[in-house]
Amino acid sequence: MEYQKSEKHHYKIIRMKKVIVAFIAVLSIVSCKESKKVAIKSSVPFVWNNATVYFLLTDRFNNGDTTNDIQFERTQKTGKLRGFEGGDIKGITQKIKEGYFDKLGVNAIWMTPIVEQIHGGTDEGTGLTYGFHGYWTKDWTKIDPNYGTKKDLKELVATAHKHGIRILLDAVINHTGPVTKKDPVWPSEWVRTSPQCTYNSYKNTITCTLVKNLPDIKTESNEAVELPKQLIEKWKSEGRYEEEKAELDAFFKRTGYPRAPRFYIIKWLTDYITEFGIDGYRVDTVKHTEENVWQEFRTECDYAFTQWKANNPDLVMDANDFYLTGEVYGYGISGGKYYNFGDKAVNYFDKSFNSLINFEFKWNAKQLSNEDMHTKYDSILKHNLKDYGVLNYLSSHDDGQPFDPARKQIKETANRLLLGLGASQIYYGDESARSLIIEGTVGDATLRSFMNWNEITNDKETKDVLSYWQKLGQFRKNHPAVGAGKHQILSKEPYVFSRTFIQEDYQDKVVIGLDLKANEVSVGSVFKEGETIRDAYSNTLLKVKNGKVKVLSNQSILLLEKHNN
Repeated sequence: MEYQKSEKHHYKIIRMKKVIVAFIAVLSIVSCKESKKVAIKSSVPFVWNNATVYFLLTDRFNNGDTTNDIQFERTQKTGKLRGFEGGDIKGITQKIKEGYFDKLGVNAIWMTPIVEQIHGGTDEGTGLTYGFHGYWTKDWTKIDPNYGTKKDLKELVATAHKHGIRILLDAVINHTGPVTKKDPVWPSEWVRTSPQCTYNSYKNTITCTLVKNLPDIKTESNEAVELPKQLIEKWKSEGRYEEEKAELDAFFKRTGYPRAPRFYIIKWLTDYITEFGIDGYRVDTVKHTEENVWQEFRTECDYAFTQWKANNPDLVMDANDFYLTGEVYGYGISGGKYYNFGDKAVNYFDKSFNSLINFEFKWNAKQLSNEDMHTKYDSILKHNLKDYGVLNYLSSHDDGQPFDPARKQIKETANRLLLGLGASQIYYGDESARSLIIEGTVGDATLRSFMNWNEITNDKETKDVLSYWQKLGQFRKNHPAVGAGKHQILSKEPYVFSRTFIQEDYQDKVVIGLDLKANEVSVGSVFKEGETIRDAYSNTLLKVKNGKVKVLSNQSILLLEKHNN
């Protein structure tokens, strides 16, 4: 979420139905003892708690269409990294087709909002800023032409699904974009423009504007309101007023909801499910809206997803329900199902979210050993958060204190994130050491440079970093046990642990070793005596002898899996 000023930038059930995604991966494995190719077949269920979610700023990832780079005369000079830079929907599709995400083991992509942004810019001491980030909505019903078209989005979703990748869009319900000369304020029955939030209580976090000049939608209201005049005029000029009005009439007739502000926006957002078949939403600024809003949003998301599946039976990926993950700024896994405002604790999982973004993860990674962290997460996810989940991250678009801003702990970042319990969020460029320290920027802009494709193509060190992330990412994708399994330590010195996962008749088990210094490690009873297993990291076959396997002399990590002849 882009704020000019804020509290550090603004502070279910995973109803797993029978979910078996069958695919056959044929891998060439060369044994350390035998130079022969081995075909591995696997049938792996997709589980959201083991998802590897790639989070990208739509405008900053890849420019697939240079003809849409300038729209609505957004041509004024901006502060550094505060204007549109050309990334678009076609650019993401291009990288999916090239196999970039497949090689990284990504099975879900979260994009920043793609709805039409305010046409003007703001200047609050950071230099002029346009809504390149997507969080300054002007019209929820239209894709911003800087990002692309409906046709582009349809192709993106279809292409992603063919690659086994889910698409998460980003939902904003609690505010419009800032007011500019080109973007008038919405009517007073729709928004409040004061007071600003003080964040010291439940009310002072919700019934207020997040920052100056960010009109707050009156999500608490049940009073019927008319469409804003500026939206009516816009739709008429675009020749779609009657169509949009008829759709709204049908929505309110079907649901019986009052024509209150939040229900208009819920309708507009769920249209992206019905029309494009997206798989989920990451929801912005969750704690700045009454919790019942998210229960209502969940209801309509589920309805829309059911309709899309019924209308597109040949395109349905699996039996998973629609996925909602929420940004409750400051929420940590230690809080279990609750976020505490000080004067009120709220359960945002209740009839709403499958998971919440885990702001605690990076601090745990700094303060806890691998084993202490894994044990803690195993206990909470299997008990307090049973049937729910968290989305872990180590860097993001608006967290000014990332785990490794200087990119000096690239392998440790990968180990913590991709071998951790719960869903993992790669922020674009984590895997390629994209710099998070950009000279001349102010605030969040330092986190939002364009993806470093040139270094990925031409720099050997960057290629080596990416290769490491790809190996761990592929292993995670192929094994639900990694993020969703039961954790058990096998050896402290060297550090070796197992993960096991069972879902109906599907079973998965892996053994992982980190910081290895010995020439052999224990696999406990996970693998049978005499069994030949595969190390996915070194791409070698190993035999279990006396409950142990031998390790290559220079190897510091093991990713052990069952070997299928």
